[in-house]
Amino acid sequence: MELQTAKGVRDIPPEEKALKNQVVQTIQQVFQLYGFQPLETPILERYETLTAKFAAGEASDALKETFKLKDQGGRDLGLRFDLTVPLARYITMNPMLKLPFKRYEMGPVFRDGPIKLGRYREFWQCDADIIGASSLLAEAELLALAQTVFNKLQLDVIIKVNNRKILNGLLEQAGITQKESAIIALDKLDKIGKEGVQKELLERGYQKKQIDAVLSLVSQSTSLPQLKKKLTSEEAQQGLREIEELFSYLAAMGAKKVVFDISLARGLAYYTGTIYEAYLRKGPITSSLAAGGRWDAMIGKFLGGGREIPAVGVAFGLEPIMDTLRLQKKEAPASMALFVIPINTATESLKIVQQFREAGIPASLALKKSLSKNLEYASALGVSYSVIIGEDELKKKKVLLRDMKIGKEQLLSVKRVIALCKKKPLK
Repeated sequence: MELQTAKGVRDIPPEEKALKNQVVQTIQQVFQLYGFQPLETPILERYETLTAKFAAGEASDALKETFKLKDQGGRDLGLRFDLTVPLARYITMNPMLKLPFKRYEMGPVFRDGPIKLGRYREFWQCDADIIGASSLLAEAELLALAQTVFNKLQLDVIIKVNNRKILNGLLEQAGITQKESAIIALDKLDKIGKEGVQKELLERGYQKKQIDAVLSLVSQSTSLPQLKKKLTSEEAQQGLREIEELFSYLAAMGAKKVVFDISLARGLAYYTGTIYEAYLRKGPITSSLAAGGRWDAMIGKFLGGGREIPAVGVAFGLEPIMDTLRLQKKEAPASMALFVIPINTATESLKIVQQFREAGIPASLALKKSLSKNLEYASALGVSYSVIIGEDELKKKKVLLRDMKIGKEQLLSVKRVIALCKKKPLK
């Protein structure tokens, strides 16, 4: 039998996982910096929750790409395709939550879709959402948060922003009433170009006159003043006013990476207002590194009775971020600061390695007998320093600290090694 992973998934080796942990920790710290609280929801959801027409939407790619299965009781289940629908379900099931509710969640999601660099079938999302706030200040907070994350990760991105109300008004003006299907096609503009979108819209049954009217305005070069003159519907005008208000807040927060782009559509059905996506300015990764928007209708529809619960969020795609950092040859520091090598001193060395750990210094004990093989092993793992403990060292109440990069050795007390680590953390 030839062992293989499932298509679209992959193993993550230790050196890459260490960098991934570092990225997750960075994003988590920014979430907490902006006042978000942690939440965890199940990977498995009832299929009807994921497929509700006000969740993924009947025509969306997310619905087509949902992994479906049955449990032993014959119930239809699905693997979550994002963290937003589970959040909406959680809010609906916990009506006593104090609003606004600012939550973050990180974890794997699944889509049975096409595979390319930066896009897989199992991938992590890192989400932050604000529930119960209709103010555009919420969007401003999330976009400033996104800029902070990318600054800390040293990634040069552009964050494109649009508003579904503008797109809805534009489509209405072109005589298009079936808007959801048209928006799903427009969402592929970056991937398949104008001709590809035109072809798909024709296949979806739209008239050439309607398509030309839409595509004449849906261009990255179309400015807000131009749209103000050309769009007549009240919904579109409202969307334009919201964009202007949002950018006034972003200017105050110094969010200079954010730009307006009328061509941005976002394919999921649940968006109701502001939408945004973050892309690298340069590089081979063409997938978005983060995306999100306002989704005011979903929770209220889960609740029933015509209620509206405002909601807005942003999701970071960990896989395209990791692929970008890997191509940039970014590395995480070694997980071990010290590698302790006993030479006929196992019992005493066990006590000493515990002293390092109790002092908060990552340390590992050598499990082989050969000094040369242990030093070779430590070097291969990228450990900065080895601590050699032989009988002579113990008689002097010292240990031998070896710099693995330059080979320099010092005879020091355990307390002195700890003090050196505390003063300048070993990496």
